[in-house]
Amino acid sequence: MTDSMYPGGGPRDSGPYVKSLRDVELPADISSAAPPGGTIGEMLDALAEELGGKAGMPARQEARDLIAAVLGQPKFWPSAHRDEPLAPATLVAISEAAERFRRGMPFQYAVRRADFRTLTLYVDERVLIPRPETELLVDLVLAQTGGTGHVADIGTGSGAIALSLAAEGRYDRVIGTDISSDALTVARHNLRALAPERRALLDFRAGSWCAPLAGEALGALVANPPYIAPAEAYELPDLVRNWEPSFALFAERDGMAAIRAIVTGAVPVLAPHGLLALEVDARRATDAAALVEGSGAYEQVVIHKDLTGRERFVAARRKET
Repeated sequence: MTDSMYPGGGPRDSGPYVKSLRDVELPADISSAAPPGGTIGEMLDALAEELGGKAGMPARQEARDLIAAVLGQPKFWPSAHRDEPLAPATLVAISEAAERFRRGMPFQYAVRRADFRTLTLYVDERVLIPRPETELLVDLVLAQTGGTGHVADIGTGSGAIALSLAAEGRYDRVIGTDISSDALTVARHNLRALAPERRALLDFRAGSWCAPLAGEALGALVANPPYIAPAEAYELPDLVRNWEPSFALFAERDGMAAIRAIVTGAVPVLAPHGLLALEVDARRATDAAALVEGSGAYEQVVIHKDLTGRERFVAARRKET
């Protein structure tokens, strides 16, 4: 991996990523959590005492996982390397990640990283945390395109889908669009997760849904759009509802507004027989498929299930014009 997940690697000044210990004025509650020495074991012991099993896990497991994530190491690595010294900037990075976690932040936001397929990505509150089920959407697109041609990811967020397609496929070009300039900042930062020769394939564009794709003739268009109705917000876990960006979660018109916009907007930018692939929730899969079919612009409309057997993805082909 690149250095994007280590001190100095964040896309904005978030504290330990760009400063050394002497440059950072730590809040009192973080300073009190600083270990008595500078080894991994001492930090592990101090954090275990401070965290106190906040997320329902044993405190030592929480501390171990947090340290491992900040260091970019496997979960059990800190326990096996207790005597290794910590650089001052790394010590601060771990302390600040622990403070974010204590404030109730989702683990991935706290440590500023999330795993997705073969990549480790920077994430913060500007983008959704990539979900395991979305990895299956990437599988679907790779399988149905053969990993070749031109493809676009709509509402790219952290860039997880677009970056994975570029990393694993043999595409000539991968475009990612998002209306959020903050999200695009994160996505462009995550280019560092790719080998240099793959980065050149990516083109991140600002704009609403398919608007930045005018004039394209794509072989595939993929999206994981907002599909939760605002009235359903109470059903979400607190960690999702209170922390993840609402514009990436909720859609008007009973959760169908974004899906409708993409289904319509994809028509002029998909080449004949081009693939449309959408992630939806189980309660809207049938409606989404009916919307695609009812548009008259697509054929071979199929609902695909996730690993739990829930209807999760809708795929279709652009009709010959």
